[in-house]
Amino acid sequence: MAATNFKTENNTFRKLIGNGLTYRIPRFQRDYSWTEDEWEDLWMDLQGVLVARDEPAHYLGYLVLQSSDDKTFEVIDGQQRLTTVSLIVLATLKNLQRLIDSGQDAENNQRRMDQIRQTYIGYLDPVTLIARPKLTLNRNNNAYYQNYLIPLGHLPQRGFRASEHLLRKAFDWFDRRVAEILKKNDGEDGKRLAQFVEDLSDGLFFTVITVTNELNAYKVFETLNARGVRLSATDLLKNYLFSVLDRGTEPDDHQLRNLEDRWENMVGRLGPESFPDFLRVHWNSRRNFARQSDLFKTIRAQIRTRESVFQLLRDMEEDLDTYITLQSPEASTWLSDDKKYAAALRTFNVRLPYPLLLAAKRSFDSPDFTSLMRACVMISMRFNVICNYGGAEQERTYNSVAERVARGDIVGLLATLSAMQSIYPNDTAFKAAFEEKVIRTTQSRNNRVVRYILCALEKHLSGRDYDFSSETFNVEHVLPQNPEVGWDAFNDEEAEALTYRLGNMTLQQAKQNRDQGNASYSSKRQSLLSSEFAITRKLAEDSSDWTPESVANHQSWMANQATAIWRIAQLS
Repeated sequence: MAATNFKTENNTFRKLIGNGLTYRIPRFQRDYSWTEDEWEDLWMDLQGVLVARDEPAHYLGYLVLQSSDDKTFEVIDGQQRLTTVSLIVLATLKNLQRLIDSGQDAENNQRRMDQIRQTYIGYLDPVTLIARPKLTLNRNNNAYYQNYLIPLGHLPQRGFRASEHLLRKAFDWFDRRVAEILKKNDGEDGKRLAQFVEDLSDGLFFTVITVTNELNAYKVFETLNARGVRLSATDLLKNYLFSVLDRGTEPDDHQLRNLEDRWENMVGRLGPESFPDFLRVHWNSRRNFARQSDLFKTIRAQIRTRESVFQLLRDMEEDLDTYITLQSPEASTWLSDDKKYAAALRTFNVRLPYPLLLAAKRSFDSPDFTSLMRACVMISMRFNVICNYGGAEQERTYNSVAERVARGDIVGLLATLSAMQSIYPNDTAFKAAFEEKVIRTTQSRNNRVVRYILCALEKHLSGRDYDFSSETFNVEHVLPQNPEVGWDAFNDEEAEALTYRLGNMTLQQAKQNRDQGNASYSSKRQSLLSSEFAITRKLAEDSSDWTPESVANHQSWMANQATAIWRIAQLS
């Protein structure tokens, strides 16, 4: 992103909102959603800054704004925090109003109230009591905020949205907390309230990122998300789609409500953090490949009419169940084999086939879809898990095939498999990589992958199908991870290099594994020979002693079996 398209600075709340600028939450941004948990956290942080003086300031995180004139700013991210701080100021004004109404230093407190309102809330017409605010909320919340909260009048409770009730409850909650500041009853209450607002405005600060358009905002979201800061790129896209419906003529409220309800249903089923990934998988299952960094720009270029917005919505709804099942297959109604293959991809942490699988689910009959699921597992085991090749070529291949399936250029399973030939490592490459493969089981995901591999080898050898996630057995490292006496056949370098070789690992019942501990091979061999697992008995039968050569020989045998197990006949 060009340096001229955005700027970043740290601003206190005073500098941010006490400077004559105005802030507007986009009409279709999500509603106010903070609850007592967030209110309590913010208030406790304020006490550390403003009361105990433990900290000079409290950091409220990133605030992403969009502006073309540096006078009016749209709040792209940070609206919950900004709204809540404004409610604290309004709660303070309510307490000042009570002092005025009771006659306590009324003239000075009225001056304080007018100054605080003008600085942090905005101008309130003295005749109509209509607000000209510094902060405008979204279309669902703004009327309640402007008509009831800012005038500090009666707060009605019936016939309002859940988010409007949250605004009222937040105001009441902070009203009570601010009132606790007033305990001395010494005639100085107005000063204390004014000082509270002054300290708050100087003690809260944001990192403010100002962008010039939606594309730059999306780039900011991507950058910050890559650094572990969770921002609402999903909301940014939602706002754009709503803006398409809002163009030109008077917006159709029925269409807006329909889009909002359907959008929120999808986000609710997926979770906001998963939605961007689903959107990209969905998009790439139907159209030209788009990188995550280009996705918003691509969608904005292609979705420009009301018809295209609702077509996108229908297409996403069609793909939603498939994506959710790929992520969490256990509770689905898919065939058992389909669920098994989806679970394998999740175990491998491989998601690159998803666009193709979405396209195939729409186009293939059930047997061909199951066969394609199996093929994706075979390719993932060879390409990703064992050969560990880079994913860029594989991603483009999957997406290219998905697009061609979606267009009807590729029809049926055999043509689809043929188009995937380039990402299927041949038997020679796979066997060679398997013979040298090291997988460190100290990581839980790696441990699951090893269990999956060993259970597949066991089934191939004995015909018995074990659930690789069972707690009744675990991975036995023949050369222990922490070898003690009795392992003189391995020098230090060999022990380090061979402990996590696949040839050094097998399956063993949990109790026997615990009993064996770090014992020597001669001590544990009898237990291995009597194991219920055929691959473990074979290992012990083939090796009277355990040496580096034994590890290599056993892994070579495993590689031969694996080449037969994870194989696509049409591509071999």
